[in-house]
Amino acid sequence: MQKQEMPEACETCALNNQSRLKKLGVNVENTDFVIALAGNPNTGKSTVFNALTGLRQHTGNWAGKTVTRAEGAFQYNDKRFKLIDLPGTYSLLSTSEDEEVARNFILFGRPDVTVIVADASRLERNLNLILQVLEITDKAVLCLNLMDEAKRHGIEIDDRTLAKDLGIPVVPTSARSQKGTAELIKVIYQVASNEIKCKPHRIQNLKKDAKEAINNLTARINQLYPGLPNSRWVAMRLLDGDQRVLDGLKDGSLLS
Repeated sequence: MQKQEMPEACETCALNNQSRLKKLGVNVENTDFVIALAGNPNTGKSTVFNALTGLRQHTGNWAGKTVTRAEGAFQYNDKRFKLIDLPGTYSLLSTSEDEEVARNFILFGRPDVTVIVADASRLERNLNLILQVLEITDKAVLCLNLMDEAKRHGIEIDDRTLAKDLGIPVVPTSARSQKGTAELIKVIYQVASNEIKCKPHRIQNLKKDAKEAINNLTARINQLYPGLPNSRWVAMRLLDGDQRVLDGLKDGSLLS
């Protein structure tokens, strides 16, 4: 995947895309789409957030949590987008409050698009979270950020092959210098409006007994909790002994 250098963005296209962008800052009311921004710590996620929404943002805490919640908004092609900056995490296995907040919002908050911000200079370290996000949502975009850092370290990434392997759009960016953000906005819009259909990578090479156990439990979950998002993933977490998912089903917090 580290073969082809990212080509320079078409300046005319970038200007056209930026001209259709309006940063709305804290004005997050009456939006058409909700976008979740996920990623490891230190990937430039906050810089991407500011590049899309402006420097002003609404902050508070997630309900019942001490974890900070940041929201902003932007308008593109006459559509309004609410952007929610999730806590930076290395996984979604719910071993911490940050992971639980990020995971539950992606799965049960049902954002229209989840943008995963990854560090292009340390892509392998980010793949764990990327693959976990793709297990729980059908609509995602990989923002391959810090491409300037990757280039400085002599790293070249074939983003087209990466997109094919992951089954989602991949957009190389250097958010600090606004490079690639126009294309990112355009792709977010296309995924949200179903112009681009994602076919995210999912775990397939399961042993027969594990596959049967997942299928049986999934069917039981669907019977008990009709309409629960991604019951297959919930079944996998229950079989893995995830107590927080079990507690969430029992107290109804995952069903709201």
